[in-house]
Amino acid sequence: MSAFAPDMLESAAAIVRLYAAEGKRIATAESCTGGLIAGVLTEIAGSSAVVDRGFVTYSNEAKTDLLGVMPTTLDHFGAVSRETALQMARGALFRSRAHSAIAVTGIAGPGGGSTDKPVGLVHLAAMSRDGRLFHREMRYGDLGRDGVRTATVRTALALLADLVQA
Repeated sequence: MSAFAPDMLESAAAIVRLYAAEGKRIATAESCTGGLIAGVLTEIAGSSAVVDRGFVTYSNEAKTDLLGVMPTTLDHFGAVSRETALQMARGALFRSRAHSAIAVTGIAGPGGGSTDKPVGLVHLAAMSRDGRLFHREMRYGDLGRDGVRTATVRTALALLADLVQA
C-alpha cells in the first residue's frame, strides 16, 4: 500500500506516461517537501525511464553546494523566495541529464513563519532545457506540516504536467 493519496498517484502516473512518450527526463530539487515529489514519481512502475535524479536541499548550504544557488540570493531574498526557487530549478536542470526540473522551497510549519513569509508560503519553479519556465507562489495557509507538504506535491505535479504539455 502506498503512502501517497490515490489522486497523487494518478497524477504521477500521468506525468510518467507523458514524459516517457516524449523521451524526456525529470530532476527534482526539494526543500520543504524533503523528497516527496521524487518519492511519488518513483512509486510509479516505469518511472526509471523518466526520473533522472532528485536533490533534497533542506539547508542553505545544500542549496549552494548541490544546486549552485548564490549565497547573495539567499542573503538578499531568503531561502523561501522566487529567486531561490528559480536558481534551484536551474541548478537541478544543469546538474542532471533531465529535460525538465521542478524546485520547491517553503515554510511547512508549524514554526518558522513571519509576517512577510507566513507558514504555508511555498515557491515552486519548473524549468525546461528549451527555455520554458513556470513559477508559482502559493500561500496554502497553516494547513499543518503534512497539509502544506502534500499541497506542494500536488502543485509540483501539476507544474510538471504543464511543462511537458506547453
